Amino acid sequence: MKNADISSPNTADTLLIIDDVEMNRAILAEIFRDSYRIEEAENGREALAILADHAERICAVLLDVIMPELDGIGLLRIMKEMNLLEHMPVFLVTAETGDEVTREAYALGVMDVIGKPVVPHIVTRRVNSIIELFQARKRLGNVVERQREELFEQTKKMYRMSVGMVESLSTAIEFRSDESGEHVRRIHDITDFLLRNTRFGDGLSENEIELIALAAIMHDVGKIAIPDAILKKPGRFTPEEFEIMKTHTIQGGRLLAKIPQMKEHESYSYAYDIALHHHERWDGRGYPDGLKGDEISVWSQVVSLADVYDALISKRCYKDACSCDEAVRMIVNGECGVFNPELIDSFLQVEGELRRMYQEKINQNV
Repeated sequence: MKNADISSPNTADTLLIIDDVEMNRAILAEIFRDSYRIEEAENGREALAILADHAERICAVLLDVIMPELDGIGLLRIMKEMNLLEHMPVFLVTAETGDEVTREAYALGVMDVIGKPVVPHIVTRRVNSIIELFQARKRLGNVVERQREELFEQTKKMYRMSVGMVESLSTAIEFRSDESGEHVRRIHDITDFLLRNTRFGDGLSENEIELIALAAIMHDVGKIAIPDAILKKPGRFTPEEFEIMKTHTIQGGRLLAKIPQMKEHESYSYAYDIALHHHERWDGRGYPDGLKGDEISVWSQVVSLADVYDALISKRCYKDACSCDEAVRMIVNGECGVFNPELIDSFLQVEGELRRMYQEKINQNV
């Protein structure tokens, strides 16, 4: 049965009295009339209808055991299934105070068993004390929940701020090399897409995929240490220049390791590995460490392919943009280094969707 929605304690001001004997209901109603609104039911079925419509108003339930249609113990079982007993105290008010009834009632979650005939000042004290305790607990729970939500909002703001700082740094580096700042955002999007839509994201949680995509933004952060004469060179590098350019991977890892706030961020381990190893190749002929095959992490492999794909189909200071078909041909033929064959197969299965993503972004920017 569906759980009831219980509101804040400020709206709970009604005492529900459930007894098939009108005189018993009248006695209890008279005792509590000055302190609470009173709602009455002749049996468990009537009480369920009231609870279904007005559970948020009920601050406590005074319940008889022996009633027609649905007795007190039967009603308790249903209320337990509806998760009501955690939010409103139930008092068994009955002449049936045998061990079996009492034991089952307490096992189901009754707060107290009050014998008939009731003594007004005793029943008032016992009921009011428990209601006050429940309402204080609800108020405390509401405060804790508000504080939790406020803390969560602060955490989200700090996360957005850290993402913004990372994007700003990475975009500044892209502009420095005469490339569009959109490159880093596209690498984020391609990485995220490949991890979510191919088997290379299998076993990764939602949070891990988000962290890896964020880390992908920082793949070329080490270019900040490369001289402008090399970084902005429109033609081919000399062998010496290429060796200097290759150091951006090592410089990227060093830079990230020197930022205390970055090292404390959840994405740091991914960012460090990606910055260092996104130019490694499946055949071991990449750099800087010559890693081979599965020695290269899944995320570095995915970012590497994303980087090459975007670089090929984007205009750079040293080349015109390739068509998507030409980019795919060059990647498959190994003209941009050797990639994991299984990664290539997965990439080919979803590359059409990547093209559509690119076209949508182009249309948005027109």
